[in-house]
Amino acid sequence: MNQPYTYFSNTEFEGRQNKVRQALVERGLDGLLLFKIEDMYWLSGFDSDGFCIFHNMFLGVNGELTHLSRPADIGNVNHSSICRDVRISNDRQDEKRSDHIKDMLKSHKMEGKRVGIQVDTMGLTPGLFLEIQENLEGWCELIIVDDFIRMFRLIKSEQELEYIRKAGEILDVAVSRAVAAVRPGVMDGEVYAAFYDTLFNMDADLPAHIPPMGSGESAMNIRYTTGRTCIRENDQMTLELGLGYRHYHAASMCVALTGSMINPMHLKMHRACVVAIDEVQRILRPGTSLGDVYETYRQVAADFGIENTVLTACGYTMGATWPPTWMEQPMIYPGNEIVLEENMTFFTHMILNDHETGLLMAVGEQAIITHDAPEIISHIPREPIIVEP
Repeated sequence: MNQPYTYFSNTEFEGRQNKVRQALVERGLDGLLLFKIEDMYWLSGFDSDGFCIFHNMFLGVNGELTHLSRPADIGNVNHSSICRDVRISNDRQDEKRSDHIKDMLKSHKMEGKRVGIQVDTMGLTPGLFLEIQENLEGWCELIIVDDFIRMFRLIKSEQELEYIRKAGEILDVAVSRAVAAVRPGVMDGEVYAAFYDTLFNMDADLPAHIPPMGSGESAMNIRYTTGRTCIRENDQMTLELGLGYRHYHAASMCVALTGSMINPMHLKMHRACVVAIDEVQRILRPGTSLGDVYETYRQVAADFGIENTVLTACGYTMGATWPPTWMEQPMIYPGNEIVLEENMTFFTHMILNDHETGLLMAVGEQAIITHDAPEIISHIPREPIIVEP
C-alpha cells in the first residue's frame, strides 16, 4: 500500500496526539471516542465526508489510535490517514454501531475504565449517543468531555498558516472574478460560476459552507437560499465568499451596487463598514478579547447613528472545516472573554443589515493574529463597489 497522502509531517501529528493524550490524563480519562471530522483530520490526516453517516476514532492514553469505519470509507482511510489500526462497522439491519464501538473498546481493555466521548459535533447524532450510552452503561464509565481539542486547534502551526495564506491568495482572485461578473441582466448563477471555476482551476477545495450570494430581495439573506435571481439596475448584490486549501478556509465579504442611482444610505453604511473593519483590525492583537472586538464594531455603527443595523456577532475563527459550515467557535459576540493569541486566525465581517429599508452593506476580511499588526490574508476594496451601466 502507498503511503497516505497527508499534508503534515508525522512529527506534527505525533505532537498533536501527545497533547491530547496529556489532556486526557489531566482529566482522569483512559481514552476518548472522537466523532468530529475536524479533530480526526488534525490528529491523523483522515479526510472524508463520510462522517455524516458514521465514523469513529478512538485515542487512548497508552498510544492507541483506531479508526472504526464503514466499508465505504476504507479507501479514504487508506488514502489519507496515518492510522493503521482500522476496524469495520458494517451496514446491517441486525447490527448496532454501539456494539462495534464496544467491541473496539474491549480490544483496548477499556472495561471498567473512564472513556470520554465528544458530543459537540455534527458527527454524532443524539440517537447514536443514546444508543452508545445505553450499551456502555455499567461496562465502562462514559464521560462527556468539553470541546478541548477545538481549543488546541485555535492556535495554528506554521504549516496550517501556510495553507490559510494560500486559501486567501486564491480567494482574492476568485472574488475579483466574481465581482467582475456582476452586471444588470445577468443571473447570479453566472457570478457563482465565475467564482467556482476559479477555485477549481487553482486547486482550492469547495467551501464547507455554501457561499451566500444574492441580489434583489435575496440580497438581505446572509444564508444560502435556493433559486437563482437576475441582477437588476440599481440593485445590491451580497457576496460572502470563501474557500478552502487543504481544507483550511479563508473568507471575505462585500456588496456590489449596480446602476447610476446609488442610495445615499448605502454609501453611509459602506463608510461605516470601512471605518469599523479598520478599527477592528487596529485592535486585532494578542490580549484583546473577542468581546472587545465586537464592541468596536457596535460602537462604530452607533457613532454613525445606525446601531439598529448591527448583528449580534461579527466574525469567528476559521481553520480546517467540513460541511455544513465553515464557521467555527469561538464567535465574536458581546461579552466573549476569549483573548486573542498569536497564530489564531479570524474572519471579521462588518455587516449592516437594515430590514426596514431593505438595504445591506458589508466589508469582511480574514486576518492572522501576529505579535503586532494582524496579517490580512483576504482583501476587499475600501471604495464602494459600483457597477456602472
